[in-house]
Amino acid sequence: ECGNNCREVTKFEQLRALWLNNNPVVKNCDSQLENRVLQGLPKLEIYNSRCTAKFGAWALGFCGGVYGKDNPGSILEGDYQLESVSSLDLSDRCIHNLIIKAFSPVGLPSLSHLNIRGNPLEQNSVAVLLEVLKEFPCLQSLEVDIPGPLGESAIDILESLPKLSELNGVNASKILDTGKHVIDSVLQPLLPEWTAEEPVTDRIISAMWLYLMTYRLADEEKIDETSVWYVMDELGSALRHNDEPNFRVAPFLFMPEGNLASAISFSILWPTQNVQKGDECTRDFLFGIGEEKQRSARLSAWFHTSQNFFYKEYEKHCQKLQSKSLISPSVQSSTTRSIHTTRSTHHADGSPLRVYTDLPHVEEFLTRSEFVIISEPKDADIVWTSTQVDEDMKKAAGITDQQYINQFPFEACLVMKHHLAETVHKAYGSPEWLQPSYNLETHLSQLIGDYYVRKRDGLDNLWILKPWNMARTIDTTVTDNLSSIIRHMETGPKICQKYIEHPALFNGKKFDLRYIVLVRSINPLEIFLSNVFWVRLANNQYSLDKHSFFEYETHFTVMNYRGRFSHKNTPEFVTEFEQEHQVKWSEIHLQVRTMIQSVFEAAAAVHPDMHSLKSRAIYGVDVMLDTSFQPKLLEVTDCPDCTRACKYDTEALVGGEIKGRDFFNDVFGCLFLNETTHVSPL
Repeated sequence: ECGNNCREVTKFEQLRALWLNNNPVVKNCDSQLENRVLQGLPKLEIYNSRCTAKFGAWALGFCGGVYGKDNPGSILEGDYQLESVSSLDLSDRCIHNLIIKAFSPVGLPSLSHLNIRGNPLEQNSVAVLLEVLKEFPCLQSLEVDIPGPLGESAIDILESLPKLSELNGVNASKILDTGKHVIDSVLQPLLPEWTAEEPVTDRIISAMWLYLMTYRLADEEKIDETSVWYVMDELGSALRHNDEPNFRVAPFLFMPEGNLASAISFSILWPTQNVQKGDECTRDFLFGIGEEKQRSARLSAWFHTSQNFFYKEYEKHCQKLQSKSLISPSVQSSTTRSIHTTRSTHHADGSPLRVYTDLPHVEEFLTRSEFVIISEPKDADIVWTSTQVDEDMKKAAGITDQQYINQFPFEACLVMKHHLAETVHKAYGSPEWLQPSYNLETHLSQLIGDYYVRKRDGLDNLWILKPWNMARTIDTTVTDNLSSIIRHMETGPKICQKYIEHPALFNGKKFDLRYIVLVRSINPLEIFLSNVFWVRLANNQYSLDKHSFFEYETHFTVMNYRGRFSHKNTPEFVTEFEQEHQVKWSEIHLQVRTMIQSVFEAAAAVHPDMHSLKSRAIYGVDVMLDTSFQPKLLEVTDCPDCTRACKYDTEALVGGEIKGRDFFNDVFGCLFLNETTHVSPL
């Protein structure tokens, strides 16, 4: 049947254009139909709206409005009249080569506007294309993908084509003044999309990010923690975006009783330019945000932006990560001298080491005779505090450089989430144990590229957003919506990581593991893993249903501060996990140890300035397992909450019972007395 239809079509040898889009005949034919048609119609220049390899003057005339079904032109080659064409729209014509005889200043002497968006043009170099376009005497307006066939920079294009007065709908002088490299003034708005099967609630959840507004509340109880998302009324929600708006909108809280409990919220709209009756009211969706804060990329939350640009940014990011390799720092075990051997002369009598602490568990459970708790930090040998010890605090508290402190300089490279990812990327590139991670303040374009690639390839696109330096999952979000990801930047700096959508489960529930790492020295690297670790369990059965993303007790495991807390004894967990999954925990534990060692080796190599002779510290390392039981690094925490370690007795994987009340005795013994009770060197 296809052969017969093809023979019928190819009888029309003079055909210049043919459309078979959505024709029932095409659905029953194989992929060879196009080849048969093109071979049988040697003069065909347009097939299904795309230019063929034989496109020439007729196709240019069709795209320029000279020819159409009512004016098909003559079959004589010399009859093509392109001299009058001033505007030529070649967008999305699948053109691979634009350097043809018909496309020239001689054939198109009046051409003033040209649109070549959506064409690969891979057979032409940037330099050759720019040279050809430069020869058109009247060309003043150009539309082209950036990055694309003319390069990656709007400024470079304008410098190569100085006659242009407009590029992608934007005045050339404005582009040069602002220094914007990616320009597009005709962005098409994103519209809500859904399938017939989606319930109304899911449709609303997906669409709401195009309309939501936000502000943050701070009071004495929650400093800068509470984000409020809201939708304006019909008028406010109908305001469209404009880079040069004539109105501004801002939230306003009226508190008649002077407190937040009595607050009534409004959105205030006021003009910023003179407006006339009939003018459209517009606002800037990204007021105060310029290119230095990734304005063009952030517009992807509301508009269709250049996917090609983001593909390239992601590709460059991947290439950069693949080029990384680490020279491991020197690792030394159990060689740091005991603090007793380095004590100043007035402690030569062997009196207890004086410890100042503001942590109740240290004060209660550090009971060894070698240490004594005191109340003044300036008199301590060891300052063990949850407060950041900076120069101002040292001055205020009388702390000197001769005292030991439970913090390392520049430890932010580990304990702040975006710095941790950056440290690992610099050391190893993209190791298997770190999920793809992006600092949205600097790498939004790369994240968008990754998102688009996954969407194109039909891969999972579930992500988790975490504030740089918040604990207890505050302002943490799980979503597969790109607009949601971008909009959450408005509530503070975030790191965006690929969500572990298929974690190992325990009785159908999600869990993670908290390990305690003791650091005696950075150079040489001297680290230990406490034999005490614990499991943190979600309360609900794990689900990837969209509604579950809003259920804290399904997707999060920290129940110390919210949700129903239930402790699971570690030995019991290990035994039951081995039985449920038919695995050996010792093999998993070995992989976890290796990963943790790699993390601290990365910090030591990338940030040697962490080293300090007067620092000793413990860190919490949170780990999750995927369905292949491969460990994944979640985060590193300074001065971790060790309530469970102190409260519950447990058993080491190899060895006997570990009393909770001895946890800090063992920690201080390792860090300050060179002991290794209930710890293992890494």
